Amino acid sequence: MIERPRRNRVTPFGEIEATPHRGELMGNRGDLHANDGTVCRTWMLRRWISCTLHSPTGRRVTFDTLGCYTPLFFADEVTALAAGHRPCASCRRPAYEAFRAGWQDAFGEKPSAVQMDHVLHHARIDAAGHKVTFLASLRDLPDGVFVAGERSPATAFLVRAGGVQAWSHAGYGKPVHVPLNRPVKVLTPAPIVGILTTRRLNLAEA
Repeated sequence: MIERPRRNRVTPFGEIEATPHRGELMGNRGDLHANDGTVCRTWMLRRWISCTLHSPTGRRVTFDTLGCYTPLFFADEVTALAAGHRPCASCRRPAYEAFRAGWQDAFGEKPSAVQMDHVLHHARIDAAGHKVTFLASLRDLPDGVFVAGERSPATAFLVRAGGVQAWSHAGYGKPVHVPLNRPVKVLTPAPIVGILTTRRLNLAEA
């Protein structure tokens, strides 16, 4: 038993934090471990994916082990998408194919996983490793996108049903209605915003 939670829960800002709250999806950015097994980097590979919590083969994940990928966890699908993770092509094949179909609808081509990872990497972090964001009016954003406002830049809000809801590892706050013409900072990478606009992804449980 460990005395405190590991640093492996991901926020919509893409940051990796420690919290006792569990997630609905697991993720992977490669081996993020230092020699002592602690997390010392935010990414290693351009293949950022979200996976099921249960391996189809029954294999258990390995924590705190140098040379092994670092298991990351997300509260839900939309949190993983905001952080820049796409569905895994192996354990989440239907979600992966829906993601690719949405990409084709939004951008006119059905790319490979490698092609998507290349585009997504430049859309989620810059050369200095900082999260890439952009400004948009709330009215132009589909459900499932995360935003941050000027008054509370450290809080992520989920766009849903004409309003926004504050995010935390413990869950979502009550819906808040804001002017649709208000400019907001969009946290979800632009290509994924385009995919969400097509409504190809099933976010019913998000």
